[in-house]
Amino acid sequence: MKLVLFLNMGGAENLKDCELFLKNMFNDPYILTIKNKFLRAFVAFCITKARVKAMQENYKHLGGKSPLNELTQSLCDKLNKEFKGKICFDFANLYVPPFAKEILSKYKLGKDDELVLFPLYPHHSQTTVTSSLEVLKKAIKDLKIQSKVSEIDVFYKDKSYNELIKKHILKANEDFKKGHKKHLIFSAHSLPVSIIKKGDVYEKHINEHFNTLKKELEPYFEKIELAYQSKLGPVKWLEPNTSDIIANLDNEALIYPLAFCIDCSETVFELEIEYRKIASKDYKVVACPNDSAEFVEFIKQYF
Repeated sequence: MKLVLFLNMGGAENLKDCELFLKNMFNDPYILTIKNKFLRAFVAFCITKARVKAMQENYKHLGGKSPLNELTQSLCDKLNKEFKGKICFDFANLYVPPFAKEILSKYKLGKDDELVLFPLYPHHSQTTVTSSLEVLKKAIKDLKIQSKVSEIDVFYKDKSYNELIKKHILKANEDFKKGHKKHLIFSAHSLPVSIIKKGDVYEKHINEHFNTLKKELEPYFEKIELAYQSKLGPVKWLEPNTSDIIANLDNEALIYPLAFCIDCSETVFELEIEYRKIASKDYKVVACPNDSAEFVEFIKQYF
């Protein structure tokens, strides 16, 4: 048996899980880089209690849950149908269910089986790829799984992945405000600059990806920019801020969430709902690859 396990941070399935998400995220040493475990747990507790009500209010605008699990399950279902049992696709989350041990326990993997870990992040960061893989490897060790384990590397340089993005952006461009060139904003999830200075390659990967896509898409748009969203707290984060650019638009715009493969609260609430309150012009958020036919075909090429 070959099991492919997609890895992601996860999205809360209900309002109660918002607290669990925040607790687990801020206890992650790659997110909150306090070395002392007990001090980190105390700070994580304080941050969680301070933020949970606001997060729950945001989720109420989404019907009480993130779309991430449902979309990822749909992606798995489509791939399982394509491979007809020859390869099994499932997913595990980092901060909310389904967790790694729960999913791995379902399959009773033996020595003759193969487990493929597939982080659904186009770019590498310690806060995403490294953290997810470490948690999975610990679960594999704790469950004494003896199967062969392999990993899929980040894929922002993959031509077929970038063709997928280009196709989705141009289709959205055709459907939105026809008749004139628009502004295109690639919005990536931000990180504290301190994490980048410690050697995280995320910003480098984002810049390389942006430059590749910009070159391909320049003929279609009046202006193309890279920006960062989801800044938290008083420390310095990667800039410019997506919110600042949206507040000062000179023209209608498309926004593509560059750092995500699956729509989540950052895309369907922050970009689609929250930022509209400050936008100086109308804009359209392009959906992530999600469970699209093109993304299914992209994943199939690995197997």
